[in-house]
Amino acid sequence: MARDSGHRDMLDLALSVSGIIGIWDGDLPGGRVYGDANFARIYGMDPAEVARGKPLGFYYDRMHPDDVGGAVAARDRMMAEGVDFSHEHRIVRPDGSLLWVSARGRLLRDGAGQPVRFIGVSVDITERRLAEARQAFLLELQDALRGLTEPREILTAAATHLGRHLGAARIGYSEVQGDDETLLITNGYVDGVPPVNGIFPLAAFGPHHAATMRAGQTVAYEDVMTDTRGARAFGEKLGTRAHVSVPLVRHGRYTGSLYVTHGRAHRWTAAEIALIEEVAARIWEAAERGRAEARLRASEERLRLLNATLEQQVEERTAELMAAEAALRQSQKMEAVGQLTGGLAHDFNNLLTGISGSLEFIEMRLAQGRVGELDRYLQVALGAAKRAAALTHRLLAFSRRQTLDPKPTDINRLVYGMDELIRRTVSPEVRVAVSGAPGLWAVLADPNQLENALLNLCINARDAMPDGGSVTIETGNCVLGEAEARALELAAGAYVLLSVTDTGLGMTEDVIALAFDPFFTTKPIGEGTGLGLSMVYGFVRQSGGQARIYSEPGCGTKVCLYLPRYLGADMGGEAAADAPGVQRGAGETVLVVDDEPSVRMLVREVLEELGYDALEAEDGASGLRILESGRRVDLLITDVGLPGGMNGRQLADAGLVALPGLKTLFITGYAETAVIGEGQLKPGMHIVTKPFSLDALGRRIKEIIGAG
Repeated sequence: MARDSGHRDMLDLALSVSGIIGIWDGDLPGGRVYGDANFARIYGMDPAEVARGKPLGFYYDRMHPDDVGGAVAARDRMMAEGVDFSHEHRIVRPDGSLLWVSARGRLLRDGAGQPVRFIGVSVDITERRLAEARQAFLLELQDALRGLTEPREILTAAATHLGRHLGAARIGYSEVQGDDETLLITNGYVDGVPPVNGIFPLAAFGPHHAATMRAGQTVAYEDVMTDTRGARAFGEKLGTRAHVSVPLVRHGRYTGSLYVTHGRAHRWTAAEIALIEEVAARIWEAAERGRAEARLRASEERLRLLNATLEQQVEERTAELMAAEAALRQSQKMEAVGQLTGGLAHDFNNLLTGISGSLEFIEMRLAQGRVGELDRYLQVALGAAKRAAALTHRLLAFSRRQTLDPKPTDINRLVYGMDELIRRTVSPEVRVAVSGAPGLWAVLADPNQLENALLNLCINARDAMPDGGSVTIETGNCVLGEAEARALELAAGAYVLLSVTDTGLGMTEDVIALAFDPFFTTKPIGEGTGLGLSMVYGFVRQSGGQARIYSEPGCGTKVCLYLPRYLGADMGGEAAADAPGVQRGAGETVLVVDDEPSVRMLVREVLEELGYDALEAEDGASGLRILESGRRVDLLITDVGLPGGMNGRQLADAGLVALPGLKTLFITGYAETAVIGEGQLKPGMHIVTKPFSLDALGRRIKEIIGAG
């Protein structure tokens, strides 16, 4: 569009939305609307035709009839009151497809204050609206299935909800019979077509259909009457035009399927097929859980009736009960995994949105030559990346897979050193008292992680006292006998106790039982991740200790951390925090070995910035050839997990043979202790965990090379 004024206003409108943006511009009072190429793409039109302009009524004709009234009302408010136009509506494109569009507009006035143009942006929000509808449907389905235990009830309820959601003609289930060649077909939902029930040969559905089902793959036909895969025969027999079947495979064997049909040709979208597959998975899981619970109830009843019978009968029934319980536990375990992955996906999707959105705007601003605005997008992306790194560290702590740097640690010294930080972190209404036991034993633990754990506990204590209160931090020595240690799931022996006690709201037994679970939180949505206590628990367990919570509602909470006493020799204490500065590199050579090209590129850039020469290899074998070539190598930087049969520790050990005294810096995503060796690194070997900041990596490299 050759229309220059108002572009700033269009940009302001565009920045308030996200997605593919089409820009439009309309004249007043004629109401003729012009659009760019994206606008034409959204409406499924020729860009040249849209650029020449169309009457406003033309676009109203393209709207879904149910949405026109709202759009007209929003336009009238803009004209009468001068407010910005904002409306979400559906568009029926020439090919019959529906798109959801978010349109936002603004009036432009002349010097006399009279409206002369209206400008705006339209954004394709179909994916978002479909995702919202999908999520709402799955929640509705979950509610509908809750409490149902009979497989037939579960299947019928799920088919009914899915059929209404998709506008399907028929949804049902097929069960492969004992001969593996026939299907028992049962309807779960029918709308406007005759029901289909009974036994049918699998071959009647065509060789392609049968082979795909047995391979455990979903099959979809847009129109069985024109499909070339041999589906016409069963389409005519069943009165089906469009058809989707999702197989159920148990123990590698095709046992049945969920099918969805339309009585007319229908272009299945990827979102529809994905939804059908997810519903099928939920149906099978719910049905399996119902069967497991039914078997468990039946087994318990039989055991009660047969209690006085022969020992052999009791053993047989007990074995049956154990199998049913195992099936139920497996189902419950999968539900727990679903909760964990759901929480993780939610948090990471938020973070990835911040990163990807910022990068897209950086690309846009670079193309526009507006480099002065890049800093805020960079800060948003970096901030989201750092929060993602913190999230992975907390998850690794809970799973006891984080990389720890244990040192002999005086907990009293650590606590008193954090006293000021803790008092600043909790609110002024919270009193903090510290009581360190004299003669406290040392522990072998990562002091940084221990500081994080203590700070997490103090923050939790503060949050439990919204009206103020007191926090008491105590330390002490304790020796656990066999019975006490067994109750704590520890070995008998000497431990150091670190406890944090608050006078807050306290917890019920149910909350205490879940407090260490990842993503469990009693805080409102958006105010807590549910990872703080799980991180504390994972760190303490990985350090050989135990964490326990003692609390009652209204009586406050006490969290106790038990860490094993350290009996080894002094390892030299804590290194000085401010070691003498290391000068810029003087041409030393560093070999970087990592199978990820992006990591190698970033490390090489850091090395070159520091004045070092960089060599690269993508696997252990290539790296070893360089080490054995006779070239000078002052430092080896290697990932721990490498392809090709040689891991990073094996490469470092082989490098010491070729170059005695070779220094090594391992980079790893988690604590691969089986490879690195628990506390058994040789002199000159060091570890840094991914993701790392480039500044921290540079300081570590200079420290290692500068150590002589």
